[in-house]
Amino acid sequence: MSESVKFKFPGTQIDVEWDSRLCIHMGECGQAEGELFEGGREPWCKPDLVDLDNVVDVIERCPSGALTYETKDGSTTETVADENTLLVSYNGPYFLKGDLDIEGAGDDMPGVRYRAALCRCGKSKNKPFCDNQHENISFHDFGAVGEQGTALEITSGKLSVKALPNGPLLIDGNLSILSSSGRSAWSGTNAALCRCGASKNKPFCDGSHKTVNFDSSN
Repeated sequence: MSESVKFKFPGTQIDVEWDSRLCIHMGECGQAEGELFEGGREPWCKPDLVDLDNVVDVIERCPSGALTYETKDGSTTETVADENTLLVSYNGPYFLKGDLDIEGAGDDMPGVRYRAALCRCGKSKNKPFCDNQHENISFHDFGAVGEQGTALEITSGKLSVKALPNGPLLIDGNLSILSSSGRSAWSGTNAALCRCGASKNKPFCDGSHKTVNFDSSN
């Protein structure tokens, strides 16, 4: 993974932290109320310009886990989503939410315990995380999901994510997969998901990583 570049923005009640390794500029921070975030300003983030609840709300909407927060009195902490979900985005990454345990994620990446954007084009330089290389290579996939899986009574709980060397993402735990339209398309407890970008059965692995000689170290 790339070298850590993190920035802290202190406030009176709450501190905000931004991890540039994880940010893929989805723009949720730009939708914040007031002047919490303002491009071109130094500092870019001023937590004291809006109330604490608004800061928490926009930080928890950051889909990559790049933004996190810590309240000074510890009264507010991020909690895991009620359901583990993986959204297969249109021409882009997997957006994962839930009680996440991503192998290889350091202790200095607290946001990806709850939210993460994972590479599925095969070209990220920061695998398993997305770094927007899908845009540079014109990765194309509609984000449709054909398989249905097995109905689950419980969709929460710890979700383990392991990237096999030169192979797929292995998911272990209760999970609902959403198509790019937001439709709940698949549910189950185990899945092997394509991360080489070549599967003919996306988002699931079909062994194409072997055919294309996928090298997860690049």
